[in-house]
Amino acid sequence: MKKLQSVITFLLLATTLFSFAQRGPQKAKVKVSGKVIEKSTNQPLEYASIYAQNSKNPAIVSGGMTDAKGEFTFDVPAGTYYIKVEFLGFKTVEFKDKVIDKDTNLGVVNVVQDSKQLDEVVVIAERSTVEIKLDKKVYNVGQDMMVKGGTASDVLDNVPSVSVDIDGNVSLRGNDNVRVLIDGKPSGMAGNVADALRMLPADAVEKVEVITNPSARYEAEGGGGIVNIILRKGKAQGINGSVTATVGDPQNYGLNGNINLRSEQFNLFTTSGYTNSKSPGNSMTDTEYLDRNTGATTGYINERRNNERAREGFNSNFGFEWFLDKSISWTNTLSVRKNNGTNPDNVLYYNFDENNTPTFVRNRFNDQDNKEINLEYSTNFTKKFKKDGHKLTIDGAFSGDREDDNSIISDYILGDEANTDFERTISKENQKRNLIQADYVLPIGKNSQFEAGYRGNFTNLKTDFKVQFLDDNDVWVNNSRYTNTLEYIEKVNAFYTQFGTKINKFSYLLGLRYENSKINVNQLTTDDLNTKSYGNFFPSVFLTYEFSEKSSASISYSRRINRPRGHFLNPFSNYSSNINLFKGNPDIDPAMTDAIDIGYMKRWEKLTFNTSAYINKTTDSYQFIRRESGDFVNGVPVILSTPINLATQYRTGFEFTLNYSPYRWWKLNGNFNFFRNETKGDYAYTNFAGVEVVQNFDNTAYSWFSRITSKINLPYGIDWQTNGTYNAPQKNAQGTSKGVLSANLALSKDFFKEKGTLALNVSDIFNSRKRIIETNLENVLNSYSEMQWRQRQINLSFTYRFNKKKNEKERPVKNGGDNGEEFIGG
Repeated sequence: MKKLQSVITFLLLATTLFSFAQRGPQKAKVKVSGKVIEKSTNQPLEYASIYAQNSKNPAIVSGGMTDAKGEFTFDVPAGTYYIKVEFLGFKTVEFKDKVIDKDTNLGVVNVVQDSKQLDEVVVIAERSTVEIKLDKKVYNVGQDMMVKGGTASDVLDNVPSVSVDIDGNVSLRGNDNVRVLIDGKPSGMAGNVADALRMLPADAVEKVEVITNPSARYEAEGGGGIVNIILRKGKAQGINGSVTATVGDPQNYGLNGNINLRSEQFNLFTTSGYTNSKSPGNSMTDTEYLDRNTGATTGYINERRNNERAREGFNSNFGFEWFLDKSISWTNTLSVRKNNGTNPDNVLYYNFDENNTPTFVRNRFNDQDNKEINLEYSTNFTKKFKKDGHKLTIDGAFSGDREDDNSIISDYILGDEANTDFERTISKENQKRNLIQADYVLPIGKNSQFEAGYRGNFTNLKTDFKVQFLDDNDVWVNNSRYTNTLEYIEKVNAFYTQFGTKINKFSYLLGLRYENSKINVNQLTTDDLNTKSYGNFFPSVFLTYEFSEKSSASISYSRRINRPRGHFLNPFSNYSSNINLFKGNPDIDPAMTDAIDIGYMKRWEKLTFNTSAYINKTTDSYQFIRRESGDFVNGVPVILSTPINLATQYRTGFEFTLNYSPYRWWKLNGNFNFFRNETKGDYAYTNFAGVEVVQNFDNTAYSWFSRITSKINLPYGIDWQTNGTYNAPQKNAQGTSKGVLSANLALSKDFFKEKGTLALNVSDIFNSRKRIIETNLENVLNSYSEMQWRQRQINLSFTYRFNKKKNEKERPVKNGGDNGEEFIGG
């Protein structure tokens, strides 16, 4: 099987390199440019398609697409052309026999609505899956067959530079200090982000923005950058929408739909979905325990775990956008997510003595159930002034989240079931989050822009966690060692300003952000109150030089912060295993990161190349350490994992992304990231025997990550998409993570004049996505573990669109703030 995986990966890479080699020299060309606006609103029209065909030589075809400002530019050989400008729902504008013998500006092209066109079969070039820009990458999910029937976690795991590990943790360029947002807001995810992403269906996601080095406009949270998930909102004129039904194996049933009604005065939109799924998983850990004085083997335990996560969830949002006049809009959205789940977890511990002779087998069964409901109201007010780009936006978001997680645990030695121990855990989590934000943008002259804004983020998270055991009188009694109520209160007030300008081919953007933070971490059961207040400045500098219309380079600097949250802080948050415990650290401090990026981007007719080198220095970096707790279960030492502010961390690396379309029917994109991670620091503690133990965590690790995706339009209207991903091995001070190779496959076919699409996708074809770790703690233990969160998944989905064609372009609604509008000069 490993040979087969290697062969397939090699063929994908070889095919890509061969395709790159097919490019020939380009002839000298002249430039065609212009701007497209919607006549009724006088607003720029993004994603309008411009098509140019040589009148004398029809084989010469070129064109382009408008950007966020409605502007377009492309190159053609000198000659006479037939040019047309089109956008679904608007009348086509034509230029016949247009002589292009030098750089030509077509000026402002006004387009008007044409409701009849919605009923026609209009084929428009498909929007590229990945849009690469100097400061971010925008991944459009709409046409991605890989994630049909999946979750937001599956979406992120297909995004360039982003990877999601077996536990669902998100990392960006190998750095897991990432801020994950939904529509520019944390959206009730201060607890477990991984679980929140698994509860959000992929069909609710429109696109993902990846911002590796954010400017002062963005919140400073996330030392490794920001990943912003944009949810679907109706934007096309008239009544339109789509419905997607999914069935899969292992069990995965889903029904998702979106519909909107848009006119010149208002826009009503809603997206709703239902899922019912089961995800079998498994893990194994083989551990050799050592004598702390001599290092001699004292025994072995082989742990085998099987579980089947089941989830039934519903999500919905309802929105109303009101265009008060041509310059003012007001949007209100109400969202609700509700999920119920179970996770029966069965673990067998095979115990052996120092000679590897079997002694006994222990069985631990954890029957877990979970209920969660999240409710959020958000509002956006946008005022556009007379000058293009001059505007004020005010945003508010108010959410509440409640999660109940309970389990019954039985623990006994095989053959001695009469002496079964019973325990249970009860976890109740309540969170309230309020966010208020205002952003003001003022263009100055033709190429300069001033911005300023405020953001207030206020969070209150209360977690009541109990571990109880059944005593001899069949009464549940609290285990005080693992029982506590934790209250986390976060108040962050931020102000920012930035100024940018463009001088010929050079542009700069200078920004400064100030965030005042007040954090309360209160252990209410033990009356241990911890308050931290601090204020920080976060400068940012972006310099860009355009060598040509299609080639540019940049260098940027920013300062970031990573505040610990959720289970990082709660010392009583997990009890799935009683010999390997995770314990949060309520006294952990935020980590500060200084980040430098050097980037270069080049576009050709069929190829876009984007590369960057980066250097990150993080002080007070918190990492997980493993040590003895001093407790024993049936003579087995309990190992404790906990995060600490360990050291200073240096991360350097480079990455490149390629987007290549060798033919109209074939699209390729690849991403490669190589990084070096150096950690310096010592950890000292006194163990249960009163002996001081000093662990040196100085470590230098090299690793890399690569992904390649191919999409081919086959005959008979069939689309074929494949991708392969490889995460290379990585060493740390206490062990090694092994390399993992995985691949996905998808096929789709259109029906009913492109109104319907049937898609089949296979996630993790080789069933190889596992977390494989070797851990070595001197004179404590040596272990080898494999963990598979979810086995291979096969999904079949059918999408039906009404009054909405497959390749329809939708003009994004610009809400400003953290939704990521682009700087005019950069």
